Amino acid sequence: MDTTKIQVLVVDDHAQARNAICEMLGSVERFEVIGVATSGLQAIEFVERKLPDLILMDIEMPELNGFEATRHIKARYPFIKIVLVTVSVDMLNLLEALKYGAQGYLLKNLNQSTSLEYLDCVMNEAAPLSRELAYEILKEVHITERKETITHLTSRERDILYEVARGLTNKEIALRYEISEYTVKNHLKNILQKLQVQNRVQLTRYAVEQGLI
Repeated sequence: MDTTKIQVLVVDDHAQARNAICEMLGSVERFEVIGVATSGLQAIEFVERKLPDLILMDIEMPELNGFEATRHIKARYPFIKIVLVTVSVDMLNLLEALKYGAQGYLLKNLNQSTSLEYLDCVMNEAAPLSRELAYEILKEVHITERKETITHLTSRERDILYEVARGLTNKEIALRYEISEYTVKNHLKNILQKLQVQNRVQLTRYAVEQGLI
């Protein structure tokens, strides 16, 4: 059994917020906070010294905001997972997070168990967005230009793409279509390759932009 802890960098310019996140992560053994930073620049400097598995990044910060810090880090270390943290759902912020390569978008007011479950899903690439946020995207993002319909996905791949964009986990998709999680992962791998996107977050954005929902 793999007991390796997930090493986390917490980035927030508010001490109370940093402490709350660190306390939450410290309540379970699978996460280990290896550093904190108060700005995007500090986050970049820390990553240069140590390579965390996961970064929880506030958006509004001095010197360099969370979006720009994410862009810088992802350009050099695409394997580091970054979740942007904010106090409220903002569709523009959410789409910016996806554009800069963030793996997720977490609300500060979610309860602890939901937040930890969500971070587990992010690390396992099982759920890029909470279901609430996925719903908000589908409800409020207006498609201004419908691109050509994707024809090179199979019917089942289209089904799975739809469920991913709705925020379902691999397990939920498997149960819905009465297939194994392994099969779902294989389908997702093929979908990502065919659509030339890197992760499920980008896949969700792609599905919305294409008007497939």
